[in-house]
Amino acid sequence: MKERSWNELTAYHARLRGCLLGGAIGDALGNPVEFLSLAEIRAKYGENGVTGPVADGDGVIGRVTDDTQMTLFTASGWLSAYARAKAKGIGGAEGAILRDAYLCWLETQTEPAPPPHQGLRHRTGWLREEPWLYARRAPGNACLSGLRQTHTPSLNDPLDGRPGPVNPHSKGCGTVMRSAPFGFTDRDAKAAFEAAAHCAQITHGHPTGYYAAGAFAAIVHHLLDGVSPAAAVLLTLDLLARYPGHQETSTALRAAYDLATEGGEATAEKLQSLGAGWVAEEALAIAVYAAMAQTRPQTFYVDQQGTHCHPTPPRTPIEAAFLLSVNHSGDSDSTGSICGNLLGAQYGDVCLPPDWLGRIEGRAAITRLADDIAAEVAPGEQRRWIY
Repeated sequence: MKERSWNELTAYHARLRGCLLGGAIGDALGNPVEFLSLAEIRAKYGENGVTGPVADGDGVIGRVTDDTQMTLFTASGWLSAYARAKAKGIGGAEGAILRDAYLCWLETQTEPAPPPHQGLRHRTGWLREEPWLYARRAPGNACLSGLRQTHTPSLNDPLDGRPGPVNPHSKGCGTVMRSAPFGFTDRDAKAAFEAAAHCAQITHGHPTGYYAAGAFAAIVHHLLDGVSPAAAVLLTLDLLARYPGHQETSTALRAAYDLATEGGEATAEKLQSLGAGWVAEEALAIAVYAAMAQTRPQTFYVDQQGTHCHPTPPRTPIEAAFLLSVNHSGDSDSTGSICGNLLGAQYGDVCLPPDWLGRIEGRAAITRLADDIAAEVAPGEQRRWIY
């Protein structure tokens, strides 16, 4: 276990909370515009696109989607697996525990409310009792079909770049958008990478799908430890290069890094050169670019009389990065969620836009879960809840 000073411990806890809460913010920002083109977004919301939380089709602001739902069940399962391994002094059950957690999520997509426990292992934990999670918000087909199969990964198996047994041709972004919690570990980035990659294969077998999930978890792990975003990406590229079949993921991640560091102001058009985000490596690349690129913290427009200049949101670089990640043609809620995980892990929860955060569905439960994970991974306070 890593030894941390009090200041380091406080920062780590803030970043971990920020990671989960930031992901929810990005998810909610992107949710109303997920299936709109950039032109349609601008036509509906103005030249700058969405400039803050907007209502979804039901007129509700702040709703999260399956991205946040699955991330929370990943976090819950990872906490259970982590605590079990620490208590027993051995691992080996992580894949089974994560699959059980995802089966619990699957119930939220097929039941109107928490069903009876009926003695089944995966029907446990307080998260399954949260009514707001029983909303079906466009879950991915590969996630749904994959969980109806029976693959339980072993984290001790080598990652050899071969397709996994479940949905072997699928590399949808459902692997990446749920995988930030694998970065919550006192082990190294390699352990985070491999845990995420193995558990991605519960639903998606394409190597790019599971390597992109692993790369995302590794970047999150580095950010939580205070590593800069640029260094976190470069370290992850070095890690990726050790695994057969990494090239598609590495190429996308390198393209995002190069685009973000080449200079010049970030734009939606540059972002869209990385793809639309429906597949894993594109979603990761878009989120990394948005989190790293040089965004303008404040813009101005002149009124019709030409006499006044008025500030137009975003007001801060963090807000600008969030908005860049969702104002594009593609999977806006997933790219927003992944970018939000990265921003929160970098800056901590105290730097997230407070008015945006206050509108987020399930905020109290997300914070509760984050604090319990932080207390387990980086002890400094007594863990309050049992999973």
